[in-house]
Amino acid sequence: MNLKVSKRIAEGVPIVDVDGRLTFGEETKILRNFVKDLLEVSGQSVVLNLAQLAYVDSGGIGTLVGLYTSAKAAGGDIKLACPNARVQHVLEITRLSPILGVYATEDQAIAELRRRSGAA
Repeated sequence: MNLKVSKRIAEGVPIVDVDGRLTFGEETKILRNFVKDLLEVSGQSVVLNLAQLAYVDSGGIGTLVGLYTSAKAAGGDIKLACPNARVQHVLEITRLSPILGVYATEDQAIAELRRRSGAA
């Protein structure tokens, strides 16, 4: 299954919907380029909606960490929302959940971005 990414706006925050498998190779490149371009254009923080992400491997995890680092370096932030049980488990066993910021809903991720930025 190929990776598909798309962007939409919710409450003024860019949401990137990630659909498919995030595995080392072309899929990680697709997500990395899409989000980095978005961060350059918007200069904002981004929520990655992982509700349709079926699988993530070590290359995908590395990409998520790299995007988090890139966003922070650019003065933004990335939060992860709606991971399924399998993806949530991978984020927990790698101990990345508290670092990357994983939320059960988009609304929770958006609220945390606003709280951190000082916006109401």
